Amino acid sequence: MTAPSEGPGPQRRPQQQRKQVLLRLDPAVYEALARWAGDELRSANAQIEFLLRKALAETGRLPRETGPIPRRGRPPGTSAPEPPPGPPPA
Repeated sequence: MTAPSEGPGPQRRPQQQRKQVLLRLDPAVYEALARWAGDELRSANAQIEFLLRKALAETGRLPRETGPIPRRGRPPGTSAPEPPPGPPPA
């Protein structure tokens, strides 16, 4: 058994560390979730996290130290790369 850590309180883990969880779902539930996620431009995993956080917040169970959902994709203010030069489309 390990000794409890000493210090002023619980240590926050870096935001990059994410807990991995195996989740078993009915295939029809997963398909509905994946369609919903696609409608909102999220992955199924991001949709599950969004819904869990929303439910926790609505019931007053979301821990105060919980950070924001990490943003994925291209950082704001950057543009897509220019296509390579070539013949114009027909």
